[in-house]
Amino acid sequence: MQQQKIYHDITRFSDYDIHLFKEGKHVKLYEKMGAHRMQRQKKEGIYFALWAPNAASVYVKGDFNNYDASVHPLKLREDGSGIWEGFIEGVETGLTYKYQIHSRLHNIVHEKSDPYAFFSEIPAKSASRIWDIEQYQWQDKQWMKKRHKYNAHNAPINIYEVHLGSWKRKVEEENRFLTYREMAVELAAYLKEMHYTHVEFLPFTEYPFYGSWGYQVTGYFAPTARFGEPEDLMFLIETMHKHDIGVIMDWVPSHFAVDMHGLINFDGSALYEHEDPRQGFHPEWGSIIFNYGRNEVRAFLISSAMFWLEKYHIDGIRVDAVASMLHLDYARKEGEWIPNKYGGNENLEAVQFLRELNTATYGAFPDTVMIAEESTAWPMVTRPVSIGGLGFGFKWNMGWMHDSLKYLSFDPIHRQYHHHQLTFSMWYSFDENFVLPLSHDEVVHMKGSLINKMPGDNNQKFANLRMLFAYMIAHPGKKLLFMGGEFAQFAEWNYKQSLDWHLLQHPSHLKLKKMVSDLNVLYKDEKALHLYDEKREGFQWIDDSDYQHNCISFLRKSDHADESILVICNFSDTTRSAYRIGVPSAGSYQEIFNSQSSYYEGWNIGNTGILRSQALFSHGQENSIELTLPPLGVLYLKKVTL
Repeated sequence: MQQQKIYHDITRFSDYDIHLFKEGKHVKLYEKMGAHRMQRQKKEGIYFALWAPNAASVYVKGDFNNYDASVHPLKLREDGSGIWEGFIEGVETGLTYKYQIHSRLHNIVHEKSDPYAFFSEIPAKSASRIWDIEQYQWQDKQWMKKRHKYNAHNAPINIYEVHLGSWKRKVEEENRFLTYREMAVELAAYLKEMHYTHVEFLPFTEYPFYGSWGYQVTGYFAPTARFGEPEDLMFLIETMHKHDIGVIMDWVPSHFAVDMHGLINFDGSALYEHEDPRQGFHPEWGSIIFNYGRNEVRAFLISSAMFWLEKYHIDGIRVDAVASMLHLDYARKEGEWIPNKYGGNENLEAVQFLRELNTATYGAFPDTVMIAEESTAWPMVTRPVSIGGLGFGFKWNMGWMHDSLKYLSFDPIHRQYHHHQLTFSMWYSFDENFVLPLSHDEVVHMKGSLINKMPGDNNQKFANLRMLFAYMIAHPGKKLLFMGGEFAQFAEWNYKQSLDWHLLQHPSHLKLKKMVSDLNVLYKDEKALHLYDEKREGFQWIDDSDYQHNCISFLRKSDHADESILVICNFSDTTRSAYRIGVPSAGSYQEIFNSQSSYYEGWNIGNTGILRSQALFSHGQENSIELTLPPLGVLYLKKVTL
């Protein structure tokens, strides 16, 4: 291969770009850094730009120079930015490359992938690949115009969480992954069948170790090559949009992989991370923590989020492990962390970063959603930055998840002693804009699958799980369920294999899946179940004190009184006959859902026909009805006009 000359008289940076970069305010660095096709004197080639302020020299080596590290040196800009750049003629799209960095601090030579690469080799190979992502012709204009309606706080948001490599596999073809394009067709059809509004993918930014599920990232601007090329992922996202399904990506700015071709010790110094392991090493995950106090690092991360929103038409970002970012002592013992300048455990630089992140993303893409996985009581996570909040749109309600699963793990005879775990979430349900997650984290690491968390024999396990799903849909907050839960996969999630789709041959699994689909329809169609998910006016207790019978009842309300849904939950294993419950107004009521219906392989206990109220005072209401509560069952009732 003929080796091409490198030139240093061409750049993509203006003085203003450099100013923004140094200030940490450049939020579109993907337009400047990395490898980009350009022309110099009418000759095409690739412009390379890399941030490595502590390098003595930087060379680009790749397919185009037979990986000879002596041929194509980059030149350090003279403006103190620490950016090295150069233009090489005749380099073609698809070729691989790496940077060879000689540190001026130590006599060490590093071979690094491009932090801003748009594509990479398939792991375990680690070279970056020159790629032009602007060639894809998007066909989702209709979705992009209307997606603000699907992402609105008063809209039904019901998320199906997916790991790309294990939702389905081609077992007959050596258990291979589905490609992005194969996944597009099959998953879109499934999500429409199940009536989900959104899909959330575990991280698909490039990562070396498959067992990290994508949470140990090396490529913050590159989709993993395991499932196809960048255009194939674009096709997947576009296909979801054509089916009116929003796409949320799981994104990891809290820590990064230790693999030496990645960001760690990038130019012979702790460039992206803290040098002190009390700040820079994550003891729980064995990964490296970003230095949010460095302007260029914040710009790098915010640019990554902006990149996926702009170039891949992503509809939302779920920010992973926010709690670990906010707390300097997260997963650390006394003496293993460094307090902030005020002596506290708050990571002030991370707080600034998150506020800048949400300000930038919502400023440019106000019709998207930013979701925090935040497991502590940090205040105002979903409140505006202007009043001191972090600026997220939604926050995972980890407290609801832990309390609900803990409560349901008890045998029904003992649940009366843990009634507070059932009712406590309502005290804080409107402090933030919550998503109720039953995520992948709850079905791994020997925690057991959702169905196996339930007590009792097989029939009782299914009844309890049906009850959990029905209670979840009725509880204030948006919804998220990890794949496999919807049909009661018995085995823990295994990222190395497909879900156990063969279970759908059995009626109990098939009918549970049908129930989840029907609940999703109710959640979308009944305004009372979603309109005021984050507002107190959308919820009213009828009875939260019947701990002796393991029962609770409440109203979900919309902006019209006649649309209210009365929800009654019997968490005991005993049928409650002639159970009187207060209703908000006189009239006729009808079951619109029963988790113990035989239609869902339930025990066929409930109420047929019309339930007429009586002028008997109950639960603070002037009128009440008498009904039968199925054991381990949830009822939805709605007022009807005869």
